[in-house]
Amino acid sequence: MNKMSIKKNDTVLVLSGKDKGKQGKVLEVMPRDGKVIVEKVNVVSRHQKPRRQGEEGGIIQKEAPIYACKVQRVCPKCSKATRPAHKMLADGKKVRICKKCGAEI
Repeated sequence: MNKMSIKKNDTVLVLSGKDKGKQGKVLEVMPRDGKVIVEKVNVVSRHQKPRRQGEEGGIIQKEAPIYACKVQRVCPKCSKATRPAHKMLADGKKVRICKKCGAEI
């Protein structure tokens, strides 16, 4: 299991691939696979068959997972993409901070 610095609801910037330069919110994190699902990034078409009576089938659009190493955290204060640094607080709690502006993430 990999230790990931990206968490759910973080805003991230895509560094490579067909969606390079896009920003989005992390919807799901999969640390075992080292992947994340980002809102409106890596959207694929999926042919879905109706399973129950009354349910609609057809082609649906959904986000597919991308590797976490291809995204970078965006600081909410300075709006720059940065790798988060870690800092220990006085009460023993570990927090992520921005390397560019020093703000707590």
